[in-house]
Amino acid sequence: MNIPLKIQPKDLSDYLAVMSKAVFQAGVSWALIDSRWLEFENAFENFKPANVSKFDEAKIAKIIENPKLFKSERKVRATIHNAATMVALDTEYDGFRNYLLSFISYAELSKDLRKRFKNFGELSVYYFLFRLGEAVPEFNSWVTTIEGHHPRMREMVELGQGLPVSGKPGDALNSVRK
Repeated sequence: MNIPLKIQPKDLSDYLAVMSKAVFQAGVSWALIDSRWLEFENAFENFKPANVSKFDEAKIAKIIENPKLFKSERKVRATIHNAATMVALDTEYDGFRNYLLSFISYAELSKDLRKRFKNFGELSVYYFLFRLGEAVPEFNSWVTTIEGHHPRMREMVELGQGLPVSGKPGDALNSVRK
């Protein structure tokens, strides 16, 4: 499995794709979602928020019935809601990144993201903002506030910061090369 790398978003669809990957990965193996990601991109029209926000019941049923996708009606509907929310914020703030930058702290931004977007918990917020190169708290301090053990997040952060990856030597780098 590839460790997700930081990206520089080119347009709103990059934001929705990263957010949707966070939503679909929650509670599921990252490798499972990664192995089917091209199918997700096809089903969600390359995560173009203006298109996804208009998906109707027939489109939802088609996605849920697709045997190549992870079937979660709740996450499919969350992605549609999130697309509509993203389009509205993009318009209101004259750019989605302007919305992200309108908060004075990570805590305030995280709270607002979790309120506005569906199926978007604290772990997903950190993943989303980190992958987009936005300011996030130092990982080792922040992760102590989150229940559970999150080795993939740790690998992603260490790799993204150019740090030696903890765990067995070469685990993260080997997974990136696959």
